[in-house]
Amino acid sequence: MTRLLHSLLTSLLLILPLALTAQENNPDKSAPAEKRQIKLLAVGNSFSGNASKFLKDIVKDSGNCELVFAHASIGGCPLEKHYSLAMKHEANPDDPEGTPYTLNGKKSGLKEMLLADKWQYVTIQQFSVISFKIESYRPHAKNLYDYIRKYAPDAEIGIHQTWAYRPDDKALFKDGFDSVKMYQKLTDAYYTIAKELGCKVIPVGTAFQLAYESPEWEFKRDENFDPKNAKPPELPKEQHSLHAGYYWKDKKLTFDTHHANFAGEYLGGCVWFEFFFKEDVRKIKFKPSKMSEQDAAFLRDIAHKVVSESIKPKAGN
Repeated sequence: MTRLLHSLLTSLLLILPLALTAQENNPDKSAPAEKRQIKLLAVGNSFSGNASKFLKDIVKDSGNCELVFAHASIGGCPLEKHYSLAMKHEANPDDPEGTPYTLNGKKSGLKEMLLADKWQYVTIQQFSVISFKIESYRPHAKNLYDYIRKYAPDAEIGIHQTWAYRPDDKALFKDGFDSVKMYQKLTDAYYTIAKELGCKVIPVGTAFQLAYESPEWEFKRDENFDPKNAKPPELPKEQHSLHAGYYWKDKKLTFDTHHANFAGEYLGGCVWFEFFFKEDVRKIKFKPSKMSEQDAAFLRDIAHKVVSESIKPKAGN
C-alpha cells in the first residue's frame, strides 16, 4: 500500500509541471480580453455636450473599449473665452470667474481640468455662431492650444468640427447665406486652423452634411404645420432632422435649428467613437430608445464613411 502511494505521488509530481507548462502556453481563451481605455477631455460648450451625449453608451456596447471622460463646458463659449478665463485663473486662483467648470462636484479652472488625469486626447472647438468666421479663431485657437499643451504635454489635441444650422434657420440665413454656405465656410475654417496647429479634425459637421444630402435623410419642412396657430402637443413631422427643431417647453413652442436632437447626438457620438477608438462603429448595437434600427444603422454608416473612408458631401470639404 505504501509502495503504491509512493508511486502515485511520484507520477503526480512528474505530471504537474507538464500540466502547468501547457496551461501557460495555451491560456484559457475564454478569459476576458483587456479593454482598451481612452482618457478624453472635451473643452467646449453645448455642442460638445451634444456630440458626447451617447458616447459612453456606444463605448460600453463595444465590449472591448473603455472611456474616461470629462467635459470643460460653458454654454455658448467661444475659443477666446475659454482662454481668457484660464488667464484670469492663472492671475488669481481665487477669482470665481476663472473657475467656470465642474470637476468632481467642485468649481474648477481649466488648469485643474487638464491636471486631473493623464489625458490622451483633448478637444477644442469654436462657438457655432462664429464657427464660419476664420478670423474668430485667431489668435485664440493657438493660445488655447499652447495652454493645453503646457499642462497636458502628452495629450493629442483634436479639433471638433461643429455642424451647420438646419436649412430652415430664420435668424442667420439671409442675403444668400444658407446652411450649405455655412457648412463650407466653417469646414474651411476648421481645417485651416487644424493645419496651422498640426491637429486632426473630428468630422462631425461633415457627417451632418453627408447625412442631409442622402436621400434616406433629406430634411423637408412640414408644410402643413403652422407654428403660429399650433397648440400643445402639436408638432411638425421632422423625422429626418438631426437638429432639435420644434418642441414644447413650459407650454411654449420652441424652435431650435442649432443644437442636435437625439439623432444628431447619436451621429456625433458614432463619429467620436470611431475617430478616437479606431473601431468600426457599424458593429455597435446600441441606439437611442426612440430610434429605429434602420435609422441607427444608417447613421452609423455615415459616421464610418466620414471617419474611415474619408467620403465627402457634395457641398465639399
